[in-house]
Amino acid sequence: MKIMLEILDENDEVKLAKNDYEKELKEMKSMDEDFVYLATQLLPIQNKDKIRVTLEQPGQYLFVKLDETLNESLIYVSGKEWLYQPMLTTNGLEATSENAFSSKRHYLQVRVARDYEINCYRNLALNPHDQKDDSGAYPHAFANVETRNDATFFARNAIDGIFANNSHGSYPYQSWGINQQEDAALTIDFGRKVRIDQIGVTLRADFPHDSYWTQISVLFDSGKEEKFRTQKVKSPQYFKFAAVETTKIVFTNLKKYSEDTSPFPALTEIECFGVNVGSIA
Repeated sequence: MKIMLEILDENDEVKLAKNDYEKELKEMKSMDEDFVYLATQLLPIQNKDKIRVTLEQPGQYLFVKLDETLNESLIYVSGKEWLYQPMLTTNGLEATSENAFSSKRHYLQVRVARDYEINCYRNLALNPHDQKDDSGAYPHAFANVETRNDATFFARNAIDGIFANNSHGSYPYQSWGINQQEDAALTIDFGRKVRIDQIGVTLRADFPHDSYWTQISVLFDSGKEEKFRTQKVKSPQYFKFAAVETTKIVFTNLKKYSEDTSPFPALTEIECFGVNVGSIA
């Protein structure tokens, strides 16, 4: 399957770059079969620049790595195009490594996932390349509240694979913050049907600043609900249950410890273990 990888400016024009030994600028654009990369030694990435992945066929599982500071991610792209826009605003940079997209030397790659990679048992919620808004790449996390619309408290932080929870605020302590909202809920959209039988929850544990939840619920798109008791611990807490097929989960009905004076429970990371069932495109 053909894949095209491009770096675009804010006007959707392909950016130009060159290597150290070259005199002429070249388009940051490449197309190949099943695997494609871009490499350059002289290209400043600026705010509002974006990376575009164009696919010959929709409904594809891809391994992507768009920056040295992002771990390679297995994503499901439902359509034929995916746009990734680096968060290079002042607030956006607080939620990621200060080195993110900051070099003039870059290496990006995208490849089609192999069958054994798609079908293995894994954490299906993990996506370090997730963005605040739905970009057509899954899993995608969103919520009905994010503290102050601050990037360090976005829902996407709960699926970025970073478990640092002994503080809060800027990277590497980004989390999902609920702004003290009692009906706070976080949704993970998988973009296709999956089968899940285990949830992992890592609560933010910046005590005594933080409080914590003593009970949480996970809702599936069938309407089924699983309730779990959580404890005041820094380590991940895992809960197994009979396998459920679903296209999303909702992390909700969060019961705060009633005797705690702190008003700030928060979530550092959520994991959803299982296997892919199929696409819904």
